Amino acid sequence: MSCSLPFPTRHSTRLTRFFSSTPSKPQLIPSLQPSNDADLISQILLQHHNPFHSMESSLQLHGISLSPTLLHQTLLRLHSFSKVAFAFFSWAKTQPFCVPDAVAYNIVIDILGKVKQFDVAWQLVVEMDQVGRRPGRNTFRVLIRRVFEDMGCFVVGEDDEGCSDMIYLVDTLCKYGYVKVATEVFNRKKMEFGVNERVYTVLIDGWWKVNNRKMAERFFGEMIEVGIEPNVVTYNVVLNGMCRRRSLHPEERFERTVQDARRVFEEMRDRGVEPDVTSYSILLHVYSRAHKPDLSLDMLKEMRREGICPSVASYTSVVKCLCSCGRVKEAEELVEEMAGNGVAPSAVTYNCFFKEYRGRKDADSALALYRKMKGISLSLPSMHTYNILVGMFVKLNRMEIVEEIWDDMKVSGAGPDLDSYTLLIHALCEKDKWKEACQFFVEMIEKGILPQKVTFETLYKGLIQSDMLRTWRRLKKKLEEESISFGSEFEQYHLKPYRR
Repeated sequence: MSCSLPFPTRHSTRLTRFFSSTPSKPQLIPSLQPSNDADLISQILLQHHNPFHSMESSLQLHGISLSPTLLHQTLLRLHSFSKVAFAFFSWAKTQPFCVPDAVAYNIVIDILGKVKQFDVAWQLVVEMDQVGRRPGRNTFRVLIRRVFEDMGCFVVGEDDEGCSDMIYLVDTLCKYGYVKVATEVFNRKKMEFGVNERVYTVLIDGWWKVNNRKMAERFFGEMIEVGIEPNVVTYNVVLNGMCRRRSLHPEERFERTVQDARRVFEEMRDRGVEPDVTSYSILLHVYSRAHKPDLSLDMLKEMRREGICPSVASYTSVVKCLCSCGRVKEAEELVEEMAGNGVAPSAVTYNCFFKEYRGRKDADSALALYRKMKGISLSLPSMHTYNILVGMFVKLNRMEIVEEIWDDMKVSGAGPDLDSYTLLIHALCEKDKWKEACQFFVEMIEKGILPQKVTFETLYKGLIQSDMLRTWRRLKKKLEEESISFGSEFEQYHLKPYRR
């Protein structure tokens, strides 16, 4: 099958969240920006970093003048390599003309929190105060976000200054499943801090996420009783709650879900709130989950009649539905229409095709599409794109393609991440490629990525069963050396060893 899909012309495509019209979380750390110097420094560190002599690669940076922005951008490019990032940050603190600011500390705290090195993260918070970089609201928010396992949410807006600490705390508690605690905080503090549609929306969303419709409806009713009108974001939270997790089989459940959603649309209009692109996208997602391609296409037409331009999320839901139903040609045509309407397909859109190609074991089409993406920009494929392709080509025993994708992943700065290493190591173990599996296992630990317990056990059992006890002993010794080295390099910090 030939791949004639259009591509965005810009070099960088930011992925759009499903809830495009809802506020996103505040920007606690800076975003990744183009920087040739940051690309160069990060590549030097990643390609020449010696895990047992962490400063060896840093010495190659002699003569480079680190500005605050360059330090930030380099750390962002090392976000998936916590040990390398921390070594670089520690080196930067020793340079006479580079004094890391609060933003740099926040980035490193976020990186360490990602790999659960919370003791060290807290030490850095204390260190900030000691060196005159007083930790602010964003520092603690970064730490809070990482303390709770990230599950993804959207309610807190970008206007950090206008977002009260109470709302932020309630939102964070709800996001990670502590809705009862969030409700207690709200009830104790609402007289002191006041209430608005935002905090009610957060709580309604929280109760929907734990599948407690009764409590969600209670807060929705209370919101109206106290004279606060629900806005389109509130209604979208309600729509998402009743549609997102509901079972759509048998057919009667699907029809009931659509009827309930349509009733919410009617109530919105009765209260003077017009459904927006997100409202329709939620319903499109229902059609996609239920594998209703014709209804999905009809919904796109309805959106246009209502004067609503479909977003990348809207189109992607329909593309996903068409691909999963085997109607790949129609999906390709829709992507062409999408690009023609000025909506750039995202990595999520293209991943729908990759998943279908994976199911068909269509290596040629997948490779052709991937190379077209790569030709536009290495920043277009997402981490998920790389992982889909690595898993696919390992299973097809196309290791030369896996190597190409793996190298591209490194050059792009996207990864590899924990999922990449886990997927590749387990696939290699299934094929009894123990030497390669061990190499990648050691590599991930050297880069500061903590393996899952199941990966360690899979490798151990496989080597023992394959009568490779000597290999296991060498691997175990390497891990012990790494653990000792890691502790001695940063002995002033309470770092946990990178081993299971």
